[in-house]
Parts: sequence; C-alpha cells; structure tokens
Amino acid sequence: MSIHEKLQRLEELAREAEQGGGPERIRAQHERGKLSARERLELLLDEGSFVELDRFVTHRSTDFGLADQKILGDGVVTGYGTIHGRLVYAFSQDFTVFGGSLSEAHAEKIVKLQDMALKNGAPIIGLNDSGGARIQEGVVSLGGYADIFLRNTTASGVIPQISVILGPCAGGAVYSPAITDFVYMVRGTSYMFVTGPNVVKTVTHEDIDMEGLGGADVHASRSGVAHFACDSEPECLASVRDLLRFLPQNNRELPPDAGITDPHDRRDEKLLEIVPDNPNHPYDMRKVIRHVVDEGEFYEVHERFACNILVGFAHLGGHAVGVVANQPAVLAGVLDIDSSVKGSRFVRFCDAFNIPIVVLEDVPGFLPGVAQEHGGIIRHGAKLLYAFAEATVPKITVITRKAYGGAYDVMNSKHIRGDVNLAWPQAEIAVMGPKGAVEVLFRREIAASDDPQAATDARIQEYRDKFAHPFIAAARGFVDDVIDPRDTRPRLISALDMLRNKRDANPPRKHGNIPL
Repeated sequence: MSIHEKLQRLEELAREAEQGGGPERIRAQHERGKLSARERLELLLDEGSFVELDRFVTHRSTDFGLADQKILGDGVVTGYGTIHGRLVYAFSQDFTVFGGSLSEAHAEKIVKLQDMALKNGAPIIGLNDSGGARIQEGVVSLGGYADIFLRNTTASGVIPQISVILGPCAGGAVYSPAITDFVYMVRGTSYMFVTGPNVVKTVTHEDIDMEGLGGADVHASRSGVAHFACDSEPECLASVRDLLRFLPQNNRELPPDAGITDPHDRRDEKLLEIVPDNPNHPYDMRKVIRHVVDEGEFYEVHERFACNILVGFAHLGGHAVGVVANQPAVLAGVLDIDSSVKGSRFVRFCDAFNIPIVVLEDVPGFLPGVAQEHGGIIRHGAKLLYAFAEATVPKITVITRKAYGGAYDVMNSKHIRGDVNLAWPQAEIAVMGPKGAVEVLFRREIAASDDPQAATDARIQEYRDKFAHPFIAAARGFVDDVIDPRDTRPRLISALDMLRNKRDANPPRKHGNIPL
C-alpha cells in the first residue's frame, strides 16, 4: 500500500469517525433540539482550535451482539483547544453512539484527558449527554465511572472543572458533575437524577415526569445541583465561555486581568439613593454591585437558588473578583441553610483559585424557626463561617446597612481575617436590631409605662444613637474606615491593588474538617 493510499484510508476513517452514529441519528438529535457532539465543541472552543485525541478508539465488548457494532470514538469526542486563546481540555459525549453510554474504552478516553489536564494545569470541560453505564459491559463500565470520579476528586481545587449537562445524566453518572465546580443545564433537554421517574413511582408511588424530577429549573432553583439553567445549547456554551474570563488556568496562577476602560476613580452618585432611609425597607443589592463593578457586569452564579444571598464574578479595576452579597430584597437578606451552603461553596472555590473576595454585607442575622433548627442551621451556618475563616485570598467587606449578631462575625468580619473592612455611614453593627434589643433590655420598664409604644420608640431611638452605627466598631479597629458610599468603587480597587501580593497561610495539615 503506497503512502497516498494510506493517506486516503486515513481520510476515510476520519470521515467515518466524524459521522458518529450516522446521519439518521444526528438528524434525530437535531429534531430533539440538541446539537451533535462535534457541533457543541465547535461552539464552545475558539474557531479552528480543537485538536482531537483517540478518535479511532472502539469498544472491546463481544457480548450481546456488540462485536459487530464497533463505532470509531466509542461515543465520546475528546481533545483540547482554546477559549479566549487559553488552553482547555474538553470531552463531548455522543448520544448518537450507543446512547452515549459509558464503556471501558469510553471511560479510558475521558480519564486520559483528565490526567492530561491535571499535568498541564488547564481547565477541563465535560459535555454530558449519556444514557449511563453500558449494560453489556457490566462492572467494567462501573469501574470506568469510578476511575473518572477519582480524578474529579484529585483535580478538585487544582484545575477548574466544569460540567455541562446537555441530555440525560442519571444513576452513578451524576456524581462526576456533582464533584466538579460548576454545573450548567439546558431547559427541556437536560436531566439529572439518581433514579428515574419509573423507579420513583414504583418505590414511593409518586407520579412525576423527567422535567419535574430532575430538569434544569428544578436543579437551578430547588436542589442547588445546577449553577446555571439556560434556554438553549448555544446560550449555554456561550455562558461557559464567559465564565472562563474570570478564572485562572489552575491553582498556581492568578486570574487574568481584564482590559477595562471603566475609570478606577469613578464615583457613583446613585449609590446614595439605593439604600432606603428606613432600615426595614428592602432594596436590591444587585444595583449596588452593578454601580460598583467594571462596566456594571456581574456574572451571577446560582441566580435562582437561595436568593437571599448573591454570589458571582465581576471585575474591579481589571481585577477578577468573587462577589458575595446579602440580598435585602429576599427574606431581608437573612442567612439560612441554603444560603450558607451556597455562599460557603463559592467562597471555597474562590480561595482555591486565588480569586479575591468582595463582600457586600446587609444581614440582620440567621433565619429563626423550627424547620431551620431541625434542618441543621447550626451546622450549615458554620460552613460559611469556616469558609471565610479558612480563606487566605484577599478579602474585603463593605457593610452597607445591617450587620447583626453572629452573622456579623460570619460575613468576613475583621475577626476572621478580613483584610479590609469598610462601612457606609448608615451601617448598623450590633448584637441585634434596635427593636429586639429594647424588648430584651427594657421589657419591664416599657410594660410599666403609661404609654408603652412611646416608651418603646424612645428607647429604640436611644439604642440607635448609642449602638446602631459604625463608629464604635471603627473606634475599635474592627472597621478600617467609614466611607462615603460614592467612593466604594475607588476604595475597593485601591484595596485590591494593595493586596495583590498578599501572603497568608493556614497551619500545616492534611485538610481541615469542615462541618459538612
């Protein structure tokens, strides 16, 4: 066989590999509103940058008629490319080949990619669209999943890991995305569950469909499993590309600076209008964030889950930062079980990848109630405290209004190694709110007065004048400065510039024992 004939054969095999399960199955994929495995990679990666690996791999099973059904690639496309010119590794499961089911060879392709990503210090992105373990291969396919889970775990906190669910993801397969840093889903076409609707109905007699059990909106708003729910695959993949603008390649690098034209010294008059004069009136903390960060751009994470706290990424003076903010517009911004879990997970991600944390604080405390106490608010609230206390990245807090009780300590106070802590003049820093404090301190006096309401109002005003302001904390050095709200942006950027070379460490240990 001449070299030209061999090259021709190579081209034929390459075309065969690109066909996946064949034109009819690709057409069926499109009819379901889903892209093919390769089309997804084309949208995700910079144009022309994808380099495929292991395209000629096939399965090794000879059971149940599979010996004559070998398809090049074996249901997953793996390789590397660039996003915004930076190296990433990616795999894309191909539902047109055996339903994207995972075989021994399929798993080995993913494992090889994970090992390469870890060795070369670059993010890995998994595009998941699979019917689960390939039944014909039995325990071998289950072992393949375990090999993947192990590498997800060892790579955690070392390289960013992103999972994009673009079809079914069920049974043991869900645990790989669950270990990764961010999970994206698409409404109407992606599902995640440990057991499907039929099993649920058999065991618990609950009648539910796939969307209601494990669809994108369920996981983005109720379970918290998904960080993002998108309306289409192109929108979803574009969102992944946006996320990587804020992330470093690995835990040994700093996140990339952005080329921003927004002036560093910009003062914003509208910041004087956002917080109401009445401390009991709500406001949207997103407005504060957008008036402070570069170009008003806030890449929110977990937008629809635990809405009483906001987390996400932004740039400040070109610095990539993670923003953690109480949301007074929802439950007055209290901390509860879900918001504590959401916040702690995000803080730990930022700390692992050298992303400075900016906290905007307006918190009246932890949510009271039997359900919260029985649900473990003590344990879950401790997660957020632990995450902030453990973090060694630059940490800056701005108290916009309330900072009451233990929640003041938890939200990156100076006492748990907050680097720069600022407060607006209307900030109220105290053990509890004025009304609650007066009811405890002056209960008998108020009950014995001729006009209990007037006595209560007078004591509340006295308490506000004495305690519900930032100057006692500032006098102690617990707050570094009380600032004009209009200066928030320049003060934050100045602090980030100052802290760029911060060095801090925790005592040597295998790992801490976070209250999971």
